[in-house]
Amino acid sequence: MLNPRRKYLQIAFNRSWPEVQKMISHLSLSERILIEAGTPFVKRYGGGGIRALRNLIGSTYLVADLKCMDRGSTEVEAAASAGASAATCLGLAPIETINEFIKKCQVSGIDSMVDMMNVEFPFEVLQKLRPLPKVVVLHRGVDENELNREKQLPLREIHRIKGTYNDVLISVAGGETIREVQSVFFNDADIAIVWRTFYETPEKTAELAAGFSELIK
Repeated sequence: MLNPRRKYLQIAFNRSWPEVQKMISHLSLSERILIEAGTPFVKRYGGGGIRALRNLIGSTYLVADLKCMDRGSTEVEAAASAGASAATCLGLAPIETINEFIKKCQVSGIDSMVDMMNVEFPFEVLQKLRPLPKVVVLHRGVDENELNREKQLPLREIHRIKGTYNDVLISVAGGETIREVQSVFFNDADIAIVWRTFYETPEKTAELAAGFSELIK
């Protein structure tokens, strides 16, 4: 259960299963660190990969980054049965799909996360949703980071969303440095998602996690 009065670090894992196992073995797992089965990992290993992660991390919060675009109910059922604590749906999906996704998450006892990557006005999507998701993910994509460095993290949307929907948590993906994560929390986000630094230097997993974890104390 996510506590709206706390800050969280979400670490996305996208390497091979043996590498992910080794990386996680170096982590000091806590309720403030969320483990993510990244989209490439889910595509590679499916529900079995999510289930293996669940067995590895015990009761630690586990996000299945499905990036669902259709058949929301079916995808949630698969993620929930594999042991996910939460799953993601894209804000670009049809409203009918997002609504079904959120409802199925509620029925299945897991949190719904709507990823607003490439959504210009996330607030307008939220206005159409019934019920609301547990978490809204504001997301600057990987390719954008590399090929459009002028594009900023969408931090301006945090206060607009929270000003109207105070029960919705905000997660921000796309910032990979300590400074960017500090900015995410300074702007009142609840969750900061990181992956690249862990992906590129898996042997430094413990050191990296310790550095980022200082920001959520």
